[in-house]
Amino acid sequence: MSLEEKAKATAQNIQGKITEAVGNVTGDSDTQMEGQAKQAEAEIRQIAEDKKDEAKNENIDVVSAD
Repeated sequence: MSLEEKAKATAQNIQGKITEAVGNVTGDSDTQMEGQAKQAEAEIRQIAEDKKDEAKNENIDVVSAD
């Protein structure tokens, strides 16, 4: 995973946790759900970047095996 994309996903996850916590404190279920959605999107970004890295590593392994 590129460092920049990892940092973006981590920042989005933190922002989501904060938003969800604000929703918990204020009792605002819409804000809670918004925070949870941000966290879910951050997790999807992390998974996508991990898959890109896996694909990249597989290509390197195939090339070096020849």
